Amino acid sequence: MEFVTLNDLLPQAKAGKFAIPQFNINGYLWIEAIIEEAVNQDKSVIIGVTDRNVTRLGGYEYIHDLIKLVYERYSPSSPLVLHLDHGQSVENCIKAIDAGFSSVMFDGSGLVFEENKVQTREIVKYAEDFNVSVEGELGSVGGVEDGITANVYYADPNQCFSFVEETGIDALAAALGSVHGEYIDEPNLQFGLMKKISSLTEIPLVLHGASGISEEDIRQVIDLGHAKINYNTEINQAVAQSLRELLEIRIYMILKISISTVRQQFKM
Repeated sequence: MEFVTLNDLLPQAKAGKFAIPQFNINGYLWIEAIIEEAVNQDKSVIIGVTDRNVTRLGGYEYIHDLIKLVYERYSPSSPLVLHLDHGQSVENCIKAIDAGFSSVMFDGSGLVFEENKVQTREIVKYAEDFNVSVEGELGSVGGVEDGITANVYYADPNQCFSFVEETGIDALAAALGSVHGEYIDEPNLQFGLMKKISSLTEIPLVLHGASGISEEDIRQVIDLGHAKINYNTEINQAVAQSLRELLEIRIYMILKISISTVRQQFKM
Protein backbone atom coordinates (compact mmCIF):
# COMPACT_ATOMS: atom_id res chain seq x y z
CA MET A 1 0.00 0.00 0.00
CA GLU A 2 1.58 3.26 -1.16
CA PHE A 3 1.40 6.70 0.41
CA VAL A 4 -0.53 9.40 -1.44
CA THR A 5 0.35 13.04 -2.06
CA LEU A 6 -1.21 16.30 -0.94
CA ASN A 7 -2.64 16.62 -4.45
CA ASP A 8 -4.70 13.49 -3.85
CA LEU A 9 -6.43 15.04 -0.85
CA LEU A 10 -6.20 18.82 -0.54
CA PRO A 11 -8.00 20.08 -3.68
CA GLN A 12 -11.07 18.04 -2.76
CA ALA A 13 -10.83 19.21 0.86
CA LYS A 14 -10.62 22.86 -0.18
CA ALA A 15 -13.58 22.52 -2.52
CA GLY A 16 -15.62 20.77 0.17
CA LYS A 17 -14.69 23.29 2.89
CA PHE A 18 -12.91 20.81 5.14
CA ALA A 19 -9.27 20.16 6.01
CA ILE A 20 -6.90 17.23 6.38
CA PRO A 21 -4.97 17.22 9.68
CA GLN A 22 -1.24 16.72 9.88
CA PHE A 23 0.10 15.21 13.09
CA ASN A 24 3.84 15.34 13.69
CA ILE A 25 5.56 12.32 15.20
CA ASN A 26 8.21 12.19 17.90
CA GLY A 27 8.58 8.43 18.23
CA TYR A 28 6.98 5.04 17.56
CA LEU A 29 4.03 5.57 19.91
CA TRP A 30 2.97 8.59 17.86
CA ILE A 31 2.99 6.53 14.66
CA GLU A 32 0.92 3.72 16.16
CA ALA A 33 -1.63 6.06 17.75
CA ILE A 34 -2.10 8.26 14.67
CA ILE A 35 -2.58 5.36 12.28
CA GLU A 36 -4.83 3.40 14.66
CA GLU A 37 -7.11 6.40 15.20
CA ALA A 38 -7.19 7.21 11.48
CA VAL A 39 -8.32 3.64 10.81
CA ASN A 40 -10.92 3.80 13.60
CA GLN A 41 -12.30 7.04 12.17
CA ASP A 42 -11.84 5.86 8.56
CA LYS A 43 -10.29 9.24 7.74
CA SER A 44 -7.31 10.35 5.72
CA VAL A 45 -4.41 11.81 7.65
CA ILE A 46 -0.98 13.32 7.08
CA ILE A 47 1.94 12.11 9.18
CA GLY A 48 4.54 14.84 9.45
CA VAL A 49 8.19 14.39 10.36
CA THR A 50 10.05 17.57 11.21
CA ASP A 51 13.37 17.61 9.37
CA ARG A 52 15.23 18.49 12.57
CA ASN A 53 13.96 15.21 14.11
CA VAL A 54 14.87 12.88 11.23
CA THR A 55 18.30 11.83 12.52
CA ARG A 56 16.99 11.28 16.06
CA LEU A 57 14.22 9.07 14.67
CA GLY A 58 16.55 6.88 12.60
CA GLY A 59 16.87 8.60 9.21
CA TYR A 60 14.62 9.12 6.20
CA GLU A 61 14.63 5.52 4.98
CA TYR A 62 14.03 4.02 8.42
CA ILE A 63 11.13 6.39 9.14
CA HIS A 64 9.55 5.61 5.76
CA ASP A 65 9.88 1.85 6.19
CA LEU A 66 8.62 1.85 9.79
CA ILE A 67 5.53 3.95 9.03
CA LYS A 68 4.75 1.86 5.95
CA LEU A 69 5.04 -1.34 8.00
CA VAL A 70 2.62 -0.07 10.67
CA TYR A 71 0.31 1.37 8.02
CA GLU A 72 0.07 -1.91 6.10
CA ARG A 73 -0.50 -3.90 9.29
CA TYR A 74 -3.77 -2.02 9.83
CA SER A 75 -4.93 -2.51 6.21
CA PRO A 76 -6.59 0.95 6.14
CA SER A 77 -9.15 1.97 3.55
CA SER A 78 -8.28 5.67 3.82
CA PRO A 79 -5.06 7.03 2.31
CA LEU A 80 -2.07 8.35 4.23
CA VAL A 81 0.43 11.08 3.30
CA LEU A 82 4.01 10.82 4.57
CA HIS A 83 5.26 14.40 4.70
CA LEU A 84 8.62 15.99 5.50
CA ASP A 85 7.86 19.03 7.61
CA HIS A 86 10.11 22.12 7.57
CA GLY A 87 12.71 20.70 5.21
CA GLN A 88 15.85 22.64 6.00
CA SER A 89 17.58 22.40 2.63
CA VAL A 90 17.16 21.31 -0.96
CA GLU A 91 19.41 18.34 -0.23
CA ASN A 92 17.30 17.15 2.70
CA CYS A 93 14.08 17.39 0.69
CA ILE A 94 15.68 15.33 -2.07
CA LYS A 95 16.81 12.72 0.49
CA ALA A 96 13.23 12.44 1.76
CA ILE A 97 11.89 12.06 -1.78
CA ASP A 98 14.48 9.38 -2.57
CA ALA A 99 13.52 7.56 0.64
CA GLY A 100 9.87 7.32 -0.42
CA PHE A 101 8.20 10.29 1.28
CA SER A 102 5.13 11.25 -0.73
CA SER A 103 5.27 14.93 0.15
CA VAL A 104 7.85 17.47 1.31
CA MET A 105 7.76 20.99 2.69
CA PHE A 106 10.69 23.27 2.03
CA ASP A 107 11.03 25.93 4.69
CA GLY A 108 12.76 28.75 2.85
CA SER A 109 11.25 31.39 5.11
CA GLY A 110 14.70 32.38 6.37
CA LEU A 111 15.93 33.14 2.85
CA VAL A 112 15.44 36.32 0.86
CA PHE A 113 12.35 36.07 -1.33
CA GLU A 114 14.11 35.47 -4.66
CA GLU A 115 16.37 32.76 -3.24
CA ASN A 116 13.39 31.08 -1.61
CA LYS A 117 11.73 30.92 -5.03
CA VAL A 118 14.84 29.50 -6.72
CA GLN A 119 15.38 26.73 -4.17
CA THR A 120 11.70 25.86 -3.89
CA ARG A 121 11.45 25.57 -7.68
CA GLU A 122 14.47 23.25 -7.71
CA ILE A 123 12.71 20.92 -5.29
CA VAL A 124 9.46 21.05 -7.29
CA LYS A 125 11.29 20.07 -10.49
CA TYR A 126 12.94 17.12 -8.77
CA ALA A 127 9.70 16.04 -7.07
CA GLU A 128 7.75 16.00 -10.33
CA ASP A 129 9.64 12.93 -11.56
CA PHE A 130 8.58 11.01 -8.44
CA ASN A 131 4.97 12.25 -8.21
CA VAL A 132 5.73 13.91 -4.87
CA SER A 133 3.86 17.01 -3.73
CA VAL A 134 5.67 20.12 -2.47
CA GLU A 135 4.57 22.64 0.15
CA GLY A 136 6.30 26.03 0.27
CA GLU A 137 6.39 28.72 2.93
CA LEU A 138 6.31 32.50 2.84
CA GLY A 139 6.56 34.84 5.78
CA SER A 140 7.60 33.44 9.13
CA VAL A 141 5.44 31.38 11.47
CA GLY A 142 6.67 32.44 14.91
CA GLY A 143 7.35 30.43 18.03
CA VAL A 144 9.45 27.34 18.70
CA GLU A 145 9.06 23.82 17.27
CA ASP A 146 11.61 20.99 17.36
CA GLY A 147 14.53 23.37 17.69
CA ILE A 148 13.28 25.86 15.10
CA THR A 149 12.80 29.38 16.49
CA ALA A 150 11.37 32.31 14.56
CA ASN A 151 9.56 35.61 14.93
CA VAL A 152 6.21 36.26 13.26
CA TYR A 153 6.46 37.87 9.85
CA TYR A 154 3.25 38.07 7.83
CA ALA A 155 3.21 36.85 4.24
CA ASP A 156 2.68 39.44 1.51
CA PRO A 157 -0.24 38.62 -0.86
CA ASN A 158 1.55 39.83 -4.00
CA GLN A 159 4.64 37.81 -3.13
CA CYS A 160 2.43 34.79 -2.50
CA PHE A 161 0.96 35.09 -6.00
CA SER A 162 4.40 35.39 -7.59
CA PHE A 163 5.77 32.56 -5.47
CA VAL A 164 3.01 30.12 -6.43
CA GLU A 165 3.14 31.05 -10.12
CA GLU A 166 6.91 30.77 -10.44
CA THR A 167 7.59 27.71 -8.30
CA GLY A 168 4.66 25.42 -9.12
CA ILE A 169 4.15 24.36 -5.50
CA ASP A 170 1.07 22.33 -4.58
CA ALA A 171 0.28 23.96 -1.23
CA LEU A 172 1.29 27.22 0.45
CA ALA A 173 2.05 27.80 4.12
CA ALA A 174 1.59 31.55 4.37
CA ALA A 175 2.45 33.02 7.77
CA LEU A 176 -0.72 34.79 8.86
CA GLY A 177 -0.60 35.00 12.64
CA SER A 178 -0.36 31.43 13.91
CA VAL A 179 2.73 30.37 15.90
CA HIS A 180 4.51 27.14 16.75
CA GLY A 181 4.42 26.00 20.34
CA GLU A 182 2.17 27.36 23.10
CA TYR A 183 0.29 30.62 22.66
CA ILE A 184 1.10 33.19 25.34
CA ASP A 185 -1.67 35.56 24.21
CA GLU A 186 -4.74 35.06 22.05
CA PRO A 187 -3.84 34.10 18.44
CA ASN A 188 -3.82 37.14 16.16
CA LEU A 189 -4.92 35.53 12.90
CA GLN A 190 -5.01 37.78 9.83
CA PHE A 191 -8.29 36.73 8.25
CA GLY A 192 -8.27 39.58 5.75
CA LEU A 193 -4.87 38.54 4.42
CA MET A 194 -6.01 34.91 4.27
CA LYS A 195 -8.96 35.82 2.08
CA LYS A 196 -6.82 37.87 -0.29
CA ILE A 197 -4.04 35.29 -0.57
CA SER A 198 -6.51 32.47 -1.11
CA SER A 199 -8.22 34.35 -3.95
CA LEU A 200 -4.91 35.27 -5.58
CA THR A 201 -3.18 31.89 -5.42
CA GLU A 202 -6.14 29.47 -5.66
CA ILE A 203 -4.05 26.53 -4.36
CA PRO A 204 -4.75 25.00 -0.92
CA LEU A 205 -3.31 26.90 2.02
CA VAL A 206 -1.66 25.30 5.06
CA LEU A 207 -2.02 26.44 8.67
CA HIS A 208 1.00 25.75 10.88
CA GLY A 209 0.74 26.06 14.65
CA ALA A 210 -2.93 25.11 15.01
CA SER A 211 -2.60 23.84 18.60
CA GLY A 212 -4.39 26.31 20.87
CA ILE A 213 -6.52 27.95 18.17
CA SER A 214 -10.25 27.89 18.87
CA GLU A 215 -12.62 25.66 16.91
CA GLU A 216 -14.43 28.76 15.67
CA ASP A 217 -11.21 30.21 14.24
CA ILE A 218 -10.25 26.86 12.73
CA ARG A 219 -13.58 26.76 10.90
CA GLN A 220 -12.98 30.28 9.62
CA VAL A 221 -9.48 29.54 8.29
CA ILE A 222 -10.89 26.49 6.50
CA ASP A 223 -13.55 28.68 4.91
CA LEU A 224 -10.72 30.96 3.76
CA GLY A 225 -8.87 28.29 1.81
CA HIS A 226 -6.87 26.25 4.33
CA ALA A 227 -7.10 22.55 3.49
CA LYS A 228 -4.20 21.26 5.63
CA ILE A 229 -3.89 22.03 9.33
CA ASN A 230 -0.83 21.04 11.37
CA TYR A 231 -0.80 19.85 14.97
CA ASN A 232 2.20 19.06 17.15
CA THR A 233 2.25 20.94 20.46
CA GLU A 234 -1.25 19.83 21.49
CA ILE A 235 -0.30 16.18 21.03
CA ASN A 236 2.96 16.58 22.93
CA GLN A 237 1.14 18.31 25.80
CA ALA A 238 -1.27 15.37 26.06
CA VAL A 239 1.64 12.92 26.12
CA ALA A 240 3.45 14.92 28.80
CA GLN A 241 0.33 15.12 30.98
CA SER A 242 -0.28 11.37 30.69
CA LEU A 243 3.33 10.66 31.65
CA ARG A 244 3.09 12.95 34.67
CA GLU A 245 -0.07 11.21 35.85
CA LEU A 246 1.45 7.77 35.32
CA LEU A 247 4.64 8.68 37.16
CA GLU A 248 2.69 10.17 40.07
CA ILE A 249 0.74 6.92 40.46
CA ARG A 250 3.90 4.81 40.22
CA ILE A 251 5.77 6.97 42.75
CA TYR A 252 2.80 6.87 45.13
CA MET A 253 2.67 3.07 44.97
CA ILE A 254 6.44 2.77 45.48
CA LEU A 255 6.25 5.05 48.51
CA LYS A 256 3.39 3.02 49.99
CA ILE A 257 5.34 -0.22 49.54
CA SER A 258 8.49 1.33 51.04
CA ILE A 259 6.64 2.69 54.06
CA SER A 260 4.93 -0.66 54.62
CA THR A 261 8.29 -2.44 54.44
CA VAL A 262 9.85 -0.05 56.97
CA ARG A 263 6.91 -0.46 59.35
CA GLN A 264 7.26 -4.25 59.21
CA GLN A 265 11.01 -4.05 59.85
CA PHE A 266 10.52 -1.90 62.93
CA LYS A 267 7.26 -3.64 63.91
CA MET A 268 5.49 -0.32 63.97
